[in-house]
Amino acid sequence: MVSVISTWKMSKKDGVRELDLESSLGDVSMSNDNPADELVSVLNSNRTAHKSSTLPDNAGLACIALQYIKAYQGKCDDVGGSNAKKPADAEFAENFAPNCGVQVSTLAPISGRLLACQSRYVGAKEVFSNILIQNQKSLDILYSKNHTEIGAAVSGSDGGAPYFWCILFSSGNSTSSFVLDGGVAKTQHPGCFSGANDDCSGADEV
Repeated sequence: MVSVISTWKMSKKDGVRELDLESSLGDVSMSNDNPADELVSVLNSNRTAHKSSTLPDNAGLACIALQYIKAYQGKCDDVGGSNAKKPADAEFAENFAPNCGVQVSTLAPISGRLLACQSRYVGAKEVFSNILIQNQKSLDILYSKNHTEIGAAVSGSDGGAPYFWCILFSSGNSTSSFVLDGGVAKTQHPGCFSGANDDCSGADEV
């Protein structure tokens, strides 16, 4: 079972882009064994191959992406399809930010999201090209010029299936939004989020 949802808060542009993701991924350099970092690297590699700018990875936004996943409480069916749901906007200030140690006053608009869930764990390249990016709406989000920063998260449910992948985009100021108290996000388990400078490898740890 695979559930995918792609949403955005910008107008859809005219024209159709070629869905040629595999050829533009190339050899992506990974800084550690964190699959969320790998997902950001794959995404930015694809953006640059399509002449879009790379997006800075914001650890505060990424931690919130993991909280976003946790809000689904392991319910894959709520991610896509006719029963698709999403956390209330109020959750960001009331729960997600405090749980991560993000200063609420520095929250910025979410300009787009890519979210997917399935029972089998796969690596960053496969989840990006085969699961997260499936249609024109996904491509519009991926290549939007409204984004200024990114945060990604990967998590299983109680350390196992189903597995969730979430990418949040923001249009905030990348140097002053989603600021973490003390510069470090609160520890989050299970799951991994990008920009945390730690290792979190494979299905056993997400």
